[in-house]
Amino acid sequence: MPCAHNQIDRKSGDSAMEWTWEIILIVAAGGFVAAFVDAVVGGGGLIAVPVLLAAGLPPHIALGTNKLSGSMASLTSMITFTRSGYVDWRRTGKLVPLTAIGAVSGALLLQKVPSDWMRPLIVVMLIVVTIYTLLKRDWGVIEGKAKKLTKAGTLGLAAAALLFGGYDGFFGPGTGSFLIFTFLLLGHSFVQAAGNAKLLNFTSNVSALLVFIAFGQVAFSIGLLMSVCMIAGALVGSRVAIRQGSRYVRILFVAVSALLIARQVWILMG
Repeated sequence: MPCAHNQIDRKSGDSAMEWTWEIILIVAAGGFVAAFVDAVVGGGGLIAVPVLLAAGLPPHIALGTNKLSGSMASLTSMITFTRSGYVDWRRTGKLVPLTAIGAVSGALLLQKVPSDWMRPLIVVMLIVVTIYTLLKRDWGVIEGKAKKLTKAGTLGLAAAALLFGGYDGFFGPGTGSFLIFTFLLLGHSFVQAAGNAKLLNFTSNVSALLVFIAFGQVAFSIGLLMSVCMIAGALVGSRVAIRQGSRYVRILFVAVSALLIARQVWILMG
């Protein structure tokens, strides 16, 4: 790809790259696909970040720029799921402050500690999530009311919001999938879980984005281009999930989880 001559202003985070049709098409198509997948089952960051790297951005700026476009995509998905009644604001809304605190903390920690050491742990977590979902064939398929939380369950959910918020700010890939899995454990259907996950995912994206902006690690030019495409992908993806129902989301959830595992293993072996 003719990106070797591109010059990146690492201090400001924005790029002085020479735009080519090849770069524009890769960013546009990659952003749309990433947002479509992320709107339904999460994991869009594992598509979007490599696309930004291929466009010539250094890793730390690619992560920050992904938060800009990811925020726009998750906002679009959240609004769509909310309008269809698939976001439990009464329960999930209480978790927003914890998710925000976690995301800011994770993004600040990333400035001091490299995040690559997390890949083996993520592979293990994704394998557990995928196997558990496969074994419980009807899990999350039937629409119904969520379980009533005990005190222990409430504390566990609060801890999950803080933990996954921190994970999203620090590393990110698969956050949406882990959030969906958490809500499935509470008795939500796949579509309901996806809607609730989008609220927290939007919160963590925006919170981490503010930190990346403060450190000058967002390339706004390419980020805004990807944002437009990701908004379109998120709109289509969330509508497809709502119309097709939980069985469709379950199949895609397992498929995407398997692909995420394969990609992480490939990177580790490489």
